[in-house]
Amino acid sequence: MEEIAERKQTDRRKLIVEAAARSFETFGYKGTTMDQVAKLAKVGKGTIYTFYANKEELFEEIMTGLIQELKVVADGILDENLPFADNLMNVLHKVSDYRDRHALAVKLSQEVRDIGTPMAKEGLEKVEKAIIAYIARHVKEASDKGEIRPCNPELTAYMMLKMYLALTAQGHHLHEPLSKEEILKSFRFYCYEGLATR
Repeated sequence: MEEIAERKQTDRRKLIVEAAARSFETFGYKGTTMDQVAKLAKVGKGTIYTFYANKEELFEEIMTGLIQELKVVADGILDENLPFADNLMNVLHKVSDYRDRHALAVKLSQEVRDIGTPMAKEGLEKVEKAIIAYIARHVKEASDKGEIRPCNPELTAYMMLKMYLALTAQGHHLHEPLSKEEILKSFRFYCYEGLATR
């Protein structure tokens, strides 16, 4: 009997999270209300409050889920037989593509650009920090294996992500879009070989 009640609670919670995700994807953070979420989940608004104190908590849960999805996507593309730079490029391509197509990330980006909603901005920053932490872990592993020189993993990961973005989506106003091969070649040159003559 207790097990059935627990399963029912879990099912309701899942319904609420799925409904909230649809609402945030459609209306953004600012446009989503607890009434909308309740209507989409087909539960009373009070039911939502048994699980979440407010919209911020519900949003936090959904962003945590998005970050977990990105990690699964990144882990799925890693290949132990590839050099660090190739692996990193593959991960960045896959994660960026996933993020750029994920309805919630797209809607939050539009909302930040158009009206600057602080919670939407905070959510996207949290995703970026998670990507940087993921890269930093692999930078440290590559450094420990002697594949790359010792460095500050977090700063290096931050610079690598920003360089990747500059070479791809964010850099289109400065240059023609680059192919994957050109991006990898540029990334290797600026990150690994460097500009200094030897």
